[in-house]
Formats: sequence, structure tokens, C-alpha cells
Amino acid sequence: MKRATFTALARRAFERLPKQFRDHLEHVEFVIEDWPSAELLKSLELDPEEDTLLGFYDGVPIGERSTLDGPEPVTDTIYLFQGALEEACESDAELVEEIRVTLLHEIGHHFGLDDDEIEKLGYG
Repeated sequence: MKRATFTALARRAFERLPKQFRDHLEHVEFVIEDWPSAELLKSLELDPEEDTLLGFYDGVPIGERSTLDGPEPVTDTIYLFQGALEEACESDAELVEEIRVTLLHEIGHHFGLDDDEIEKLGYG
């Protein structure tokens, strides 16, 4: 799928997120990459032959920030991995839903939730 098409699907998925989440993402940058890097997988102790990484949050969770960090926090980044997401889905509708779930999972990390808490919410 072309990047522009994937980006449009990701935008549609983002717009389906609850407003109360979107309102707290003004300092979050969204980046689409083809696949996670080997270095990222290694840092997360994931096996590229066995594990799939659909998205990744890079930043300081809201609850861990301090006024000592300065007036403007560094922009957090949520990565979506287009190749991995496409490989996991069989249709555009399924892809939009998986992007939405992946976004919610990574946004959960932005709000300070760990993987167990995110999984309990159904976004694991």
C-alpha cells in the first residue's frame, strides 16, 4: 500500500479515537515508518523472527513529567510500523481497526500505563 493511502487510513483511525484522548496529544508527534529498526527490537528484547512490533511510544509519560524539565516538554513520538500493521491485517477495515487499537495502546503508554494495564483495557 502506498504511504499516502496508509496515512489516510491512520488519520481515519486517529479521528475515531475518543476526544478526551485526542485533546491531550498536542505535544505528541506521530511518525509512520515501514518497520521497526533492528536496534529498537534489540533494545526491547524482541526477536525479529518471532515478535511483531506494530507501534512504539518514545517519550516521557505524563505522570512522570516535572516542572523541572522546563517550560515545554520534548515532543513525545508515537511510531506506527506500516509493514507490520499491513502484514497483520487482511482488509482496509481491519487495518483501520488495528491502527486504532495500536494508537490507543501507545497513547496508554503516553498516559503512564504499563502493558498489563493496557491489556486489561483491551488494547494489549
